[in-house]
Formats: sequence, C-alpha cells, structure tokens
Amino acid sequence: MLRTLSSAGLLGCLLLTAGSASAQKKRPSAQPARTVSFDQSWRFSRDSVAGGELPAYRDAQWRKLDLPHDWSIEDLPTQIPGRTFGPFDKKKTANMMAGFVTGGTGWYRKRFATDPGATGKRVSIQFDGVYMNADVWLNGHHLGTHPYGYTSFRYDLTPYLLPAGQENVLAVRVRNIGTTARWYSGSGIYRHVWLTTTEPVHVAPWGVYVTTPEATASQARVAVQTTLANEQPTPREIELVTTLRSPAGKKVGEATQKLTLAAGASQVASQALTLAKPALWSVETPSLYRAVTEIRDGGRVVDQVETPFGVRSIAVSAQQGFVLNGKRVLLKGGSIHHDNGPLGAVALDRAEERKVELLKQNGFNAVRFSHNPPSPAMLDACDRLGMLAIDEAFDVWETGKYPQDYHLYFKEWWQRDLEAVLLRDRNHPAVILWSIGNEIPERVDSDGLRIAGRLAAFTRRLDATRPVTEALCQFYEPANQGKDWSLTVPAFPLLDVGGYNYLWQRYAADHQQFPNRIMLGTESYAREALQNWNLVERNPYLLGDFVWTAVDYLGEISLGYSYYDTRKLKRGVIGWPWYTGWCGDLDLTGAKKPQSYYRDVVWRQRPLALMVHEPIPEGKVENIADWGWPQELPHWTWPAATGKPLQVRVFSRAPLVRLSLNGRVIGEKQLADTTITAVFEVPYQPGTLRAVNVVGGKETDAVELKTTGPATHLRLTADRPTITTSRDDLAYVTVEVLDANDQVVPNAEVPVKFSLQGGGELAGVISANPTDLASFQQPTRKTFRGRCQAIVRPLGPGGTITLQATAEGLAAGQVVVTAKKK
Repeated sequence: MLRTLSSAGLLGCLLLTAGSASAQKKRPSAQPARTVSFDQSWRFSRDSVAGGELPAYRDAQWRKLDLPHDWSIEDLPTQIPGRTFGPFDKKKTANMMAGFVTGGTGWYRKRFATDPGATGKRVSIQFDGVYMNADVWLNGHHLGTHPYGYTSFRYDLTPYLLPAGQENVLAVRVRNIGTTARWYSGSGIYRHVWLTTTEPVHVAPWGVYVTTPEATASQARVAVQTTLANEQPTPREIELVTTLRSPAGKKVGEATQKLTLAAGASQVASQALTLAKPALWSVETPSLYRAVTEIRDGGRVVDQVETPFGVRSIAVSAQQGFVLNGKRVLLKGGSIHHDNGPLGAVALDRAEERKVELLKQNGFNAVRFSHNPPSPAMLDACDRLGMLAIDEAFDVWETGKYPQDYHLYFKEWWQRDLEAVLLRDRNHPAVILWSIGNEIPERVDSDGLRIAGRLAAFTRRLDATRPVTEALCQFYEPANQGKDWSLTVPAFPLLDVGGYNYLWQRYAADHQQFPNRIMLGTESYAREALQNWNLVERNPYLLGDFVWTAVDYLGEISLGYSYYDTRKLKRGVIGWPWYTGWCGDLDLTGAKKPQSYYRDVVWRQRPLALMVHEPIPEGKVENIADWGWPQELPHWTWPAATGKPLQVRVFSRAPLVRLSLNGRVIGEKQLADTTITAVFEVPYQPGTLRAVNVVGGKETDAVELKTTGPATHLRLTADRPTITTSRDDLAYVTVEVLDANDQVVPNAEVPVKFSLQGGGELAGVISANPTDLASFQQPTRKTFRGRCQAIVRPLGPGGTITLQATAEGLAAGQVVVTAKKK
C-alpha cells in the first residue's frame, strides 16, 4: 500500500492490494497481482552532478517524467551550427557506431510514502532494464550496482523504508560513459520498473517454473515447480494450490500440496497436472494457459501469482530439423536490435508488440534478439502473436570488442546475469533456443571453450527443455588472422545447435564431416537469401536462416550502404551524416524495402515482384556493402531519365517472366532453377510497367508500376483507429504524399508540419532516410520517398485525438484516433 508524492506533496494514492480501483497497471507476464507499475512521476537530471556522487535531495527543478526513458534520443540542449536540431553530435560522442548520440551520467529520483497497510510486509523493486552501470539508493542507503544494461534486477527495499506516512526517496544513477556497445544502446531507465509488496511468506521472485514434458493434441502433462520463501523467524504450515486456466479462462486443472516452510528459508515444491485435449501453442495458434499459484496460510490466501504458459513440445535433430508439436517447422528468421526507431531504446509495450506484428505480416516466424536479452514486453508479444524466439545473453565474454563494454564485468557478473535471463524468460513458450554468445572473440581459444562449457552447463541446469546455441563466425579480428575454420571443431560439441554467421558455404562440407551436427544460420546477408533458403528447404540438419537484419535500427551506421562514387571502394562505413544501419528488410517506419519483396519470393509468399534501379549518375559506380542492396525501388516515376535505359529486375519462381511497357512487350526471360531474378533494360517513358509470370504458356500472376502525377495532397493513416488510454499504448500514423489518383509520389521530399488536438502527444516523428539528422521530437519531418511517420501517445482520460499534417502547396491531411479505457 503506497502513495506517490511529488517534491511538493501528495500526488495520489497507489494501493498495492490486488484489485484496487486505484492501482496502477499490473505486470502483464509471470508477475503477481501484488506487483504494480512504478513508472510514474520520476524526476530526472542529466549530467548534473560533478564527480558522480550522490547529490543532495534538491530536485524540485529537475525534469518530471514517466518511465521508460532514454535520454540519448532526446534533443541536445544547444543548437550546433551546421546541423539540424536533434540528438546527434559527431564532436561529443565517443562511439560513432552508436549513431552519433551521447551517453553520460543521468540521475533519477522518485519520492513516495507507504501506508500503514504495508507495515510488516516485504517491499521490493524490479528494473526490467537500465543502460548501464546503475546504482540505486533508498533514503541514502546504497542498495547495489548493476552493470549490465540488458538484464532485469531487483532490490529489497524493506530494511530501509521509513515508517508509514513518511517520505522515502529512491535515487538511481545511470552511467553510460565511453564506448560501451557496437550499436545504439540508449541511456537511462529504458524499460519498466515494478514495485512488489508481499507477505513474509510468498512466492520467490521468478519462482514459478512451468514445463510441459508431454504435449500432444490428446493430452498434456504439466509440471510446475514453485520456489517458496518464508522470511519469518518461525516455521509456517502452508497450503500450495496451483490452478490451471484455459485460454478462455476456464478452470481445467488443480493441484494442492501441504508444506512446512522452515524459518528464514526457501523451498522448491513440485506439482504435476494433466490436461485433456489441450490447445497447443504454435505459430498459427498461439494459445496461452495460465497457472495461478496461491499460498494459503491458515485458510487465508497470503500470496498469488499468475504465470502465462503454452502447451507445446519442441525437438531438434539433424534428421528431422526443428520440430514443434511433432511437425517440422522451417525457421524463417530475422535478427533484430532492441531500439524502436524514434523512441530510441524505450520499450513501450505497443512499440514492442508492433515490431512482432510487422515481422509476422512479412512472413517471419522466428526472431533472434541480438545481441542481448529482450524486454519482457517483447517476449509477451511473441507469446501472444506466435513468434518463435532465440533469447541471446551476451555479445562479449572476457575479451571486449569496445573499451567500456560488458567484458569489464563478465567474470564477476555472468552467472547472475545469465540466471536473470533464464529464470525470467523460461516460461515463455515463444523461446525455443538459448544463445550464450555472438561472435565471441575468444570463441575457439582455451579460455573461450572453458567459458562456453560453463555457460552451456549453467543454462541446462536452470532449463533443460531448450537447446543451447552460440553464433560463430569467420575470424575477422586482426589478432586472429590466419586461424582456420577447423579450429572451431571443439566449440560445436559444447552446443546443442551450432550457429553460423554468414557461412552458408560451410554447411555441406561440415555436414559431411559431422553428420549429426545441427546447424542454424544465425546471421545472413539479404542478397544471399535464396542460397540460404534453398539449403534450409533441402536439409533438415539446417534449422533455418536469420537475416541481418529484419528491421532497420539506430546505430551501426551505414552498415547496409549503397552509394555512388567515381570508383569501387573497400569495405567499411561511411560515417556522418548516417545514423542508422540501413540494412533491414523493413525500414525505420516499418515499410518494406526491396530486399523484403525479394524475400517474399524466396519464401514463396509472393508470386513475383518488380524493381527499377534508379539512374546512376554519369561517371559514377554503385558501391554496395555486404549488408546492402542496390538502389532499386518498386516504382516507375523517373522524370529526369526520359529516354534513358533503366535496369529492371523481376523476382519470380515461374519458369518464364514477360515484361511490357504501355502494352508493348519489352521482352521475356527464362529463369533457371538457380535464380529467381530476371534482368531487363528498359528505356524510360511514363506509363505502366507490367511484369507477368508465364506458366505452361499462360500468363498468371502480374504486378504493375504506374507513373504518378504531381503531388496534390497528404494522406494520414493510423495503424489502429482505436487505442487504450494506457501510456504504454501508441498509434503509428503513416503520412503519404499523393497525386490526384491517390498514388504515393515516390520522389516527394517535402517538409511536413504536425499539429495535435485532444488527449494525446507526439511521442516521435521519423522518416526512413538514413541520413536525416532532424529531431525525433519536434513536430516536423521531411518525407522520404513520399512518406514519413508520426507516433501518437495517449495522454489523459481518453477521447478523440486529432492529428493534422500540412505541407506547403499540398492539401492537408488528418486522422482521428480514439483512446478508450480498457
């Protein structure tokens, strides 16, 4: 029972008892009703304290905000000549690959008071993720330090809480200093914070572990292990009751067990239940059950925890591949980083959910969280929507990749951090593989083999129901030049599944030498999608392929560049003003890029696709990175190229494709089994470009590109017309520049201004342009290829939110989003 105070006084009452009308949001996954959000009404100051010492509690002038929060994505406080206002600064940042944003030190404070009802109870706080080096104090008492920026951690507040009614001060210092990551990490308390109040006898944190040792359409065995804690000085006689509820909420099973809990000790209880004709969790039908755990003491329920879980079986073998519920599933995978574009690292629930939705809409059935554990909200979304997941723990072990990265803490912290990942995430049916590392520098050295063995054994001890993998790559580091791939032989037996990064050429030879080795393409180039997928379809020992990357992201700047120069250049990065990787199948707004259309045909999800390469400037050649894609687009509007030949590519699995322009056949191309790409050269003239599949002499599927007219108006489209009033919800609004026929004008780059009325605010604005360094927070954005995007966040009690967009010379557009209480 808690009420939250500002520095000026009482803001409101936050009851921690389950079912309270005034309670804040409950934890959505594997957390009890006695856990509530602690995200609201914090104070924040960036780089405000010299030397990093705990400052005096004078925070009235500090900025007030709600969590999650990422200060690296926010506008810098001063205008720098020569660049637009935003978070980017190439002079101050220590890490170009983070996207030219800055870290530093940030302070957070929250003031609160407990009510008398909390007396005698245990109060703890959980942080889902803080980047990085988080120090936490309560009323001046240092609770601890947590270096790793991606694992959840908690502290017991009970010993240092002031008596009921008195104001407590919780302070958090976050230090993201130096070069700490190879990608955009964000800075701050960027995931949710939760407060839990329990009786002294309670379920331990992450203390419920549900498995389904048998899972068939006719019957399932459900095993539940519950860790119980007694923080009283005397033993307690308790009753443990576990109830299973179906996806529809119906009671479908119950187990009861009487136990004696020793004083000041914890104990693990095991229960077994049976389900008849269960609804199996799968990619197509992600059915979720709930295990409701109750502790009863003297007939009174003293604790209750709800744990979502899925009834499903998984198995892997070189003979059968990846098997889900008895059926082989080919993993159509994508690796992703954790940021959410203009929101930065902020892990709002809807942003995480939308990313999974976009992946499913574009054919993916599996995602690899690279190279760190995801947010709980992301895994919740994977469970609900049916997305298989690889949960990856580390990008480095004892040898670093950057001077201030996690290798500085690995020896002391790896066990605690890996335990946090495994205990937190092992009830998620979406998780099918644990990954212990990615491209580890010492992966085949004696130290690396020792570490890998320890990590794998520790993982299997806490969860033996999923295979263990690690992503291995060729030896690129200068210190390892001359090493041969054969040196990796001792590394693979430590793993259940061998992860291969960009090594599809090794699959056949390695399989011949090690026929029982199970392989997985943990990273691959988009341009090699066909080669990789052909091998997946033909070889069960290869579980699937994960492209780098499925969705574009901040940082790792220009990794997927494609640009023109007078000569071919060596591999590398371009630098300023790039700020994104630009290698995703989907861009920062979630729209398809050319490689996504290509992948659709590779995966047999689209019969054909049509792309046109933009005119290459005279005297220039195109430089394309390994992760890049040619500068081709699905449109036929090239006014500056009239009469000039343009390269046209058709992606198809038909034996023959036919191309025509304005009804006149340009040509036909046969496609061999080794390719799905037909290349044509077409002199540009306005009109309709049409590609068609020809099968058995008959035209079948077709796709057309039509020349657009001048831009006339804007169109705004929300991804959902109705959202909730939760601050975790969002509406993504796409802005398009259209001609008189409502076609997107693909070469339109116009500044758009936004205005918003009603109960909402702009959470961010963005275009897909990888070199547009404008602010994500100001109400204006220039369109890129005819589009940009605004993200609306609800604010207040609900109602209509009207977003209007204007651009000079164009008719304005608007959209109305309604926010309703759940």
